[in-house]
Amino acid sequence: MAEETVPRKPSCSNHPLLQCADLILPWLTPPELANVSMTSTSLRKASASITTLRSSDASRTFENLPVPFHNTVDHYPYAYFLYTPSLILPSAASHLLRQPWGSSGSVPLSSAPRCIPSESVSLVDELGQSVLSGCDCESCGDVGSGCPCLGFGGLDDVGIECGPGCGCGPDCGNRLTQNGVAVRVKIVRDERKGWCLHSDQLIRKEEFLFEYAGELLTTKEARRRHQCYDEISSNGKLSSALLVVREHLPSGNACLRLNIDATRIGNVARFVNHSCDGGNLSTKLIRSSGALFPRLCFFASKDIQQDEELTFSYGEIRKKAIGLPCFCGSPSCFGTLPSEDT
Repeated sequence: MAEETVPRKPSCSNHPLLQCADLILPWLTPPELANVSMTSTSLRKASASITTLRSSDASRTFENLPVPFHNTVDHYPYAYFLYTPSLILPSAASHLLRQPWGSSGSVPLSSAPRCIPSESVSLVDELGQSVLSGCDCESCGDVGSGCPCLGFGGLDDVGIECGPGCGCGPDCGNRLTQNGVAVRVKIVRDERKGWCLHSDQLIRKEEFLFEYAGELLTTKEARRRHQCYDEISSNGKLSSALLVVREHLPSGNACLRLNIDATRIGNVARFVNHSCDGGNLSTKLIRSSGALFPRLCFFASKDIQQDEELTFSYGEIRKKAIGLPCFCGSPSCFGTLPSEDT
């Protein structure tokens, strides 16, 4: 009599998802990753590994320096958002629904958002010749070299750097703000403020830290989103990162308006909180020769110690009678966040 064969239970190691977990799991959102982790022990371990890697670097390896999360307040290991190291147009952002995060290797270049750093803006005339202005210097590392692009003044001035029309490369000394996050920072969870950005090293006065990256919006779209964000944030379900920057002429009349939304797509600057006393950061518009748009960059307004929170002033105007509460803790705290009309 033939011996009866008992069917074997499929091994978890043969699970199709587990076999390609390194390729699939980094693309999942936190809820999706949590659901996958409940299907098997092996996938739970793989998902935990993804979470650990995400917590270790918010920049998804787009930056030269990792930006870790630190949380001793609640159970949130990281904040989920899509990363861009520089400005990105909404037309490109609309197609960026997912982005790998948590893989053991580096992020594939094909998955990077289509950003618009100054170097990528190109204009040509009818003959196909570049019409961008710039210097002919091979390298402007020496500030006294006489490079015509050099216009780096004090923190209150507009900075001028080499740009896409210049003969120098990315290692040029006059491209200070074009290589991403320049200092070590970390994202720390606070019981009242939520996520905050802290220094992870000593930062000297006037040292460059990072730019404010996100979606570059039209004023019409910025106003639409601002209204939407206000409605959602009134229920405490959203902390928006829509920043409006106005560049003024000496006469005081506005000549340029930048609307940068880092709520869904942004960089580490989206975690910098407001301080009513002005904080320890100052902002400065940096123009690159031949570039279409300036970039908003952050510099240290004073020496900043390691572990110190990084803050700046969102503005002074408060038009709402009952605005969002401010938890900056400074002696001059107004009690509510600025609420200037977008």
